[in-house]
Amino acid sequence: MKLSFRWYGESDPVSLEYISQIPGMHSVVSAVYDVAPGGVWSEESIQAISDACKKAGLVFDIVESVPVHEDIKLGLPTRDGYIDAYKENIRRLGKAGVRCICYNFMPVFDWTRTQLDKKASDGSTSLVYYVDQLKKMDPLSGELSLPGWDSSYKKEDLQNLFNEYKKVDEEKLWENLEYFLKAIIPVAEECDVKMAIHPDDPPYPFFGLPRIITSEKNLDRFLKLVDSKYNGLTLCTGSLGCAKSNDVTAMVDKYSKMGRIHFMHVRNVKLMDDGSFEETAHLSSCGSLDIVAIMKALKKNNFDGWLRPDHGRMIWGETGKPGYGLYDRALGAAYINGIWETLQKEGK
Repeated sequence: MKLSFRWYGESDPVSLEYISQIPGMHSVVSAVYDVAPGGVWSEESIQAISDACKKAGLVFDIVESVPVHEDIKLGLPTRDGYIDAYKENIRRLGKAGVRCICYNFMPVFDWTRTQLDKKASDGSTSLVYYVDQLKKMDPLSGELSLPGWDSSYKKEDLQNLFNEYKKVDEEKLWENLEYFLKAIIPVAEECDVKMAIHPDDPPYPFFGLPRIITSEKNLDRFLKLVDSKYNGLTLCTGSLGCAKSNDVTAMVDKYSKMGRIHFMHVRNVKLMDDGSFEETAHLSSCGSLDIVAIMKALKKNNFDGWLRPDHGRMIWGETGKPGYGLYDRALGAAYINGIWETLQKEGK
């Protein structure tokens, strides 16, 4: 297992120096953030990240993420040009030593929460998704602000995008995903770069938009679209775990045994009866997921991919990007390290 930590570049208040001080930390998960989706990343920008990580005693060998342009998801005639740019990014990243790329195929909205700063009784704050809050939101109002979403869309652009997606149901989205994979996976194989799709977060549709990377049945279908070890998963426990119908531990066991999990996002969520959820501390007793059982499944199947502590609470007065503070994610890394070391010493 290669323990990793998300870093948002030089503007990130969490420095590489601090990340390097977390015991067992190996890789930095980062990206080029000043190029719009569909553009080609410069070799100089990629190398700058690699050099900064190396200076801190860390390795830049995994990217999250290379965004997929909406024209590819929509299957528009312009998609081939954007796919060519995507292929070039794979080549440049592979040349620079990146061995895994995380991406997603979620229409319009990336990971979505309805509140950034839900305060707990202990004073910590976390990201939450409340169904009642979502029902009151109008994506076309021009005032929508959702965590994880690129709010740079203008109202008229968003309206046009929603109109385009009226022509795209789940089956059409599957077709467009297959077209994309058949174009990029051969390049990934040539460059020795594993592609790892992130589940839809949360794993069900909202605002009338289709979502397909949501369940075991759909992950099985996804992996069969291009049956290559380079076509794999970012298995996010918190994303898939938002749906009570998903047995996350069983899924981790199944797909790690197949060798198709390239990247693990480990976090915990507390589920509610109406489909709402709150992000919690990583500790199994804090949420609805059994993190110890999940780590046991990985160890049993000799998981040797990347793993990062995912979203954390904001604790001890820390400010910055919600969900991406240093302190709680570092606690999560320590917790994961402790479980992993125990399993190694027990030979399990």
